[in-house]
Amino acid sequence: MAWTIGVDVGGTFTDFFALNETTGVIKVGKFPSTPGNPAIAVISGLRALAERHDIDLAAVGRLSHGTTVGTNALIQRRGGKVAMITTRGFRDLLEIGRQTRPHMFDLFADHPPALVPRDHRLELTERMDAEGNVLIAPSQDELEGLTREIKESGAESCAICFLFSFRNSAHERQVAEALRKAGVDIELSLSSEVQPEFREYERFSTTVLNAYLQPVMNEYVRTLESEVAVATPAATLRINQSSGGLMTAVRARALPVRTALSGPTAGAIGATHVARSAHKPNVITLDMGGTSADVALIRDYRADISFDRDVAGFPIRLPAIDIETVGAGGGSIAWFDRDELLKVGPISAGADPGPACYGQGGNQPTVTDANLALGRLSEGGLLGGEMKLLPSLARQAFEGIAGQLGFSIEKTAFGVLGIVVANMVRAIRTISVERGHDPRNFVLMPFGGAGPLHARDVAVSLGIEEILVPAAPGIVCAQGLVVSDIKEDFVASHRITASPQTHPQLLDQINRLLAETASWFERENIAPELRGLELSLDARYVGQNFELSVPVTAGPAINADALPDHKGLRERFFAVHEQAYGYFNPDDPIEVINFRVTARGRLYRGDRAVSGVEDTGSPGAIGERTIYFDPDKATPSKVYQRSGLAGHHCIDGPAVIEQLDTTTLIYPGDRATVDSVGNIQIHINGV
Repeated sequence: MAWTIGVDVGGTFTDFFALNETTGVIKVGKFPSTPGNPAIAVISGLRALAERHDIDLAAVGRLSHGTTVGTNALIQRRGGKVAMITTRGFRDLLEIGRQTRPHMFDLFADHPPALVPRDHRLELTERMDAEGNVLIAPSQDELEGLTREIKESGAESCAICFLFSFRNSAHERQVAEALRKAGVDIELSLSSEVQPEFREYERFSTTVLNAYLQPVMNEYVRTLESEVAVATPAATLRINQSSGGLMTAVRARALPVRTALSGPTAGAIGATHVARSAHKPNVITLDMGGTSADVALIRDYRADISFDRDVAGFPIRLPAIDIETVGAGGGSIAWFDRDELLKVGPISAGADPGPACYGQGGNQPTVTDANLALGRLSEGGLLGGEMKLLPSLARQAFEGIAGQLGFSIEKTAFGVLGIVVANMVRAIRTISVERGHDPRNFVLMPFGGAGPLHARDVAVSLGIEEILVPAAPGIVCAQGLVVSDIKEDFVASHRITASPQTHPQLLDQINRLLAETASWFERENIAPELRGLELSLDARYVGQNFELSVPVTAGPAINADALPDHKGLRERFFAVHEQAYGYFNPDDPIEVINFRVTARGRLYRGDRAVSGVEDTGSPGAIGERTIYFDPDKATPSKVYQRSGLAGHHCIDGPAVIEQLDTTTLIYPGDRATVDSVGNIQIHINGV
């Protein structure tokens, strides 16, 4: 099987990255998304890609997919009908939560309504203690009554969430077995399987979200599997996770909550791969698409992992790449708020009807319309000219707000771009400055269809001196799916105070997790030379409310007997604590809360992609047009085609580089250099 294909579904476009692992040849494609049924764009785009580039679909060995189906279902509240079974007295936990306001300065904002109506939250008389010992066992009569209520509820899925089930899952499994024996044919989500960690509210919320998404993802993944089997009969379908790794389609149907941030995380993995090719270990990513912009921070070729995220207002306790999202995309609409101030986003024109310049019925001014009015986008259109843009409609859309402001259309469009840049800068500060990182020590990597258009303004605002534009910026998420590993995260919650006396207990927990990973490697048929393991501990000082993730060791195999001793683990915790808080106390006692092992199986067999052609000559411009780099003056600028650039080519601004998936601006005074693998490195003058 020669071909591996990654397909990422976005709000506006569905992107394809195809790699021939025998020859190293790369082919890319970008096709309009079909929001009503994303699978249509996946299958039709796959066939169009194969026809356009003469790819034999019978020779596709793997199709890796980043999906927004789960995310959209949460945002639009279009999941399944859910019932919940919990410990007696805890049915209202989903609404009580942590008793915190969703917005600190908004006294009227409220949390979203619970996804399970109160009359569908059923209670069972059962109880485990904090060590997992049975205090009250469920009675058979009560179990039979519960099964009848679940049947009569009409629920499509059921979340089973008991106290301390992360220490002992016997009661959750007993209820699940009773439901199955009674013929209750619905999807089941057990909190002890979804995420067996302490903090019951977050665990319950994550389990309910999983149950809410199961009917939707089950239908989507099954449909996609059957369509893929027809189009590419030999291909294995893999689904991307929020943690930046792939899982099987079966696993995705069972644990759809793991796909809540599937698409953006693929971009971070693809960006890491590009950073390695350019020898830039520290980068800040800017993935700007049609509806939003996602930013992430990569240090030493690794993206940070967070464990507590909110999606559509609901807390999720699962490992996910630390990504900040803001409603700033090409389709973001400019509008006046009640304070009569101009805002941009998060409202978006999306793919249908899209920006006004698409000519599909949209009439509101968007970021794409602003770029076209300023000459930054070509009148020839997008997707290599297949998608025409109409400047007259873009200017017409801006007439209303320009008149209200008393500005020219160009000055108004320029102001709109300034607002959207400010929104993205604020998001980048969240994942850099607010976490103790100076953005000036990083390279900015823009990608997505709109990222390279706005990267220079973002970089200048942050004091960043260098921009790295990938060879195929609009396809980086799809590329990340091709280079991703298959991945599984294992966790065990045990509260153990770290000391020389308890060190054997720590090792015992680690050995149990390593045994689970060994079984997973065997089930997934991953050869020993393709395996990777990462061990970390969630630890804190005794008395602290929250724990820190402490990396312990990583490698193809882990031997618990060779791990650091008690003193070595404390020193690792001190280093992490000092980085997070600026200090550590070497005398205070430490406790370990969670034990984590991440298992990886390498699917991508090394970088065999064809390197870009090198040329010591000068690139030839294909034309010239005037571009507004400031609001009052248009500057004649050379136009280059990305396919005509080769390694060591240099371009001095003002200039614009066009390609199938994006447009890159080179400001006056800046210089762009093409490296040996096709990336463009832009050095900003005067920062």
